[in-house]
This record gives sequence, structure tokens and C-alpha cells, in this order.
Amino acid sequence: MKKHGLILLILCAMFTSSVGTYAGIKWLDKTETAKGGAEYYEPTITEDLAKVERAYQLILKEYVEKVNRNELIEGAVQGMIEKLNDPYSVYLNEERAKQLNDSLDSSFEGIGAEITEVDGNIIIVAPFKNSPAEKAGLKPHDKITKINGEGVAGMDVYDVMGKIRGPKGTKVVLEIIREGIKEPLTFEVERDTIPIETVFSKTYDHGGKKIGYIELTTFSRDTGKEFKEHLSKLEKTDIEGLIIDVRGNPGGLLSSAEEIANELVPNQKPFVQIVGKDGNPEKIYTRLKQKKPYPIILIMDRGSASASEVLAAALKEAGGYKTLGETTFGKGTVQQQLQLDDESHIKLTTYKWLTPDGNWIHKTGIKPDVFVMQKDLFHLHPVQTDTILKRDMNNEQISYAQRILKSLGYEPGRLDGYFDGKTENAVKAFQSSNNLPITGVIDKETIIGMEEKVKEELEKPENDQQLMMALKLLEYQDR
Repeated sequence: MKKHGLILLILCAMFTSSVGTYAGIKWLDKTETAKGGAEYYEPTITEDLAKVERAYQLILKEYVEKVNRNELIEGAVQGMIEKLNDPYSVYLNEERAKQLNDSLDSSFEGIGAEITEVDGNIIIVAPFKNSPAEKAGLKPHDKITKINGEGVAGMDVYDVMGKIRGPKGTKVVLEIIREGIKEPLTFEVERDTIPIETVFSKTYDHGGKKIGYIELTTFSRDTGKEFKEHLSKLEKTDIEGLIIDVRGNPGGLLSSAEEIANELVPNQKPFVQIVGKDGNPEKIYTRLKQKKPYPIILIMDRGSASASEVLAAALKEAGGYKTLGETTFGKGTVQQQLQLDDESHIKLTTYKWLTPDGNWIHKTGIKPDVFVMQKDLFHLHPVQTDTILKRDMNNEQISYAQRILKSLGYEPGRLDGYFDGKTENAVKAFQSSNNLPITGVIDKETIIGMEEKVKEELEKPENDQQLMMALKLLEYQDR
């Protein structure tokens, strides 16, 4: 390696830029100025970086065992990134960079769940729609503690992602901790090809009005284009209102959120404000001159993050449209994928984003105009036991079963985990209604029957209280 090679490598990373979040990479030449206002220049050796160079040379020369030079370089870069104490800024070697790019493409193999790091914990932001993760019962804000029996303490997001992903047809076992329960839950998830279908639409006839509905599951490269196509088709049917659903949408490309905002948000206010190192907000406006001739409501929840929050804030503050549901995740920063002088990258937080009114929602989220919680049906925990549950037993798994029975309309009498006569009667009633042996005990067959019935009920629009409230509000709203 040439003298000062390590230092040049690190400095080059500091002065690369890309077009849009996670967009193609370009290098700044010596005459360009970076977005934050810092002029690009040929790096020189300072005392601080000379110290890094000295440590590198000493390790190569004096360390008792042979050292891999590339591993030292990667370790130096990782060390600088870790000192930022920012879970969204990470070093991506060639393999990790490919993982990130794959997640923005048309498909990849895995379980289909967006994860992040919060206060040192690996958290599921949201499972993708119809993914193995969603079907297995994983939920937003689940904390991953083990993967195939191995603890994740000390791992970063990309370490965890690498262990979760794998070939289609293989299985991964996740142990998670969920808010509100005492014992960890275990999920065996079979990996599959995860298609990145990001836009779904339909219409609802409600209260004599035709209401359009568009669900956005993530913001990938084609999401903006797909949204325009779906919206155009809906408008040709003369819709009288529109619901945009970003529940469980973990975000993605800011450019895709901008494309969608261009269709919906008038340009009297900026749809978003971007703040770099200099602290001066850059206000970004849409091209749209007037609001849509019909009312719009956006539905959001705790799994709505990042670009979903950009769109929600734009519709709420710049568009004057209503938001409904629950407070969002709270991610108010923007990352760019910056290329080093090989195939590795740094995904670096380069900007904060502010809402049209100048609010920073980081770690606090966006509160809805209309707060609506879902039914208990949407917050049930799976029964996980190898023991047959029966009369006079008392444990947490029985409490989960009682809550499932109650949500399905079978009254167990209590929810505290004690298996009394009324719970036994509720179990028998459930078994009778679902063609199961009427034993009054909760065995494996009964647990599977409960799971299938819950999934069936979750698919019914009438059980979706947030959707029903949005339809009701649009029924009485003219614009």
C-alpha cells in the first residue's frame, strides 16, 4: 500500500455525494461544492490523521501475528462511524452494500421485515405486506433478541440482516420480546422470495360515495410511478374521496415520497425542508398548484416511518388533509449511500428533514388528527406451548388464549391466565364452531384453529376500525 493510503481512503468518503437518498453514486470534483457548503479539496495529512496512519503502520510492523490490511482499514472506518452514535449511519462492505440495494429492487430472498437499531436494540420497524414475517405474526416494535439461538447483543443492523436473510425455503428462528408480555416469543419463519410490490389499490362504495383506496407498503424505486398509475385509474372511475394507507410502511426513498407529493400536495408551502450541516433549511416545493377536487385521508400507525412520515407531514401541514390512526415511528433523518474507492459504501446521515411547518419529528413521530386504535384482534399474541392447557392451570399462555377467544366472540369470563369453567366452556364453543374435537382443552390442533380464525378475521374490512373510521369521515366530507 502506498504511503497515506488509509488516510486518503477515509477522507475520500467524506467528500462523495449521491443524487437523492440511496441513489446512484457520483464523485465531487475539485471545483464542486458539497450540499452542506464545504468546498471540496485534495485532502492533506493533519496531525490527527497522521496518528491514525502511525497506528496502522505500528500494527502492521509490530503486532505479534499477521494482520489482514483490508480488515484494519475496515475496522478504522467502522470505528469512526460507531463514534457518531447514530444507528442509521453504518459502514457497508461490498456484501452489505448489495443487501441494501437488493432491498430497493424488485425482489429479494428473506423474511420481509424492515429492522433498525433503537437504543442498542434491534427493532422490527414493520413486516412487509403478505411477507413470511407478517404471516408468522411478527409486529412493529418487536425487539429481536436471538437468531437461531444466538444472541444479537453487540451486532449491528446489517449483522442481524445477514443472519436473517437466506435462500428461499430455508427457515430462521427468531426470539423476540414484545411490549406488554413477560416471556419472550419464538417464531420460526420460512424464507421466501419477497416481491417488492409497493402499491395496491381498490375502491369502496360507502354511504353512497365511491372512495378510492391506495396502500403504500414501502418507498422503492418504482413506487412513485406506480402510485401515479393507480391514482389515474381510480380518478377515471370518478372517486369522491381517497384514502392513502401507510400503516406498517417503514419508508425508503425520499425521491419516491416527493413524486407522490407532487400529485397531491399544492405548492403554497414546502412539502419538506432539508437541513444540512450549515443548519439552513432548504425548502422543497411540489409542482402542484391546486388541491385535489376530493377529500383525502391518510391512515398511519407505529410502523409508519421515514418517507412515510415525510408524506404524512406533507399531506397534513401543506395539503390540509386529515391524518388518522396512531402516532408514527419517529425518524427525522435522511441517509445517503456514499461510495468509497472500492465496492464498499458508507450509509451516512447527511441531513435532517423538517415538516412543512418546520417541525422535527425525530423520536417523537407525527400525531394523527383523529386518533383511532385498532381492535384487540390486531394486538393478540400467539399461544406458544408444547403443554396441553386445561382446567385449573394458570399461566401466561392461557391468558393469550383467553384474549384470542374473547376477540373472536367466545367469552372466557376472565383474561388473567386462570383456566376456569367459563374458559373451558368458551374453548368448547370455539371447537364446536370450527369442526374441532370438543374436548375443552387447548391442544395443538385448537391453537392452530385459533391462529387460522384470527387471520381470517383480520382480512375482513369491517374489523379494521381505522379504515372504517376513514370511510365514515370521507362520507361526510366534501373536500
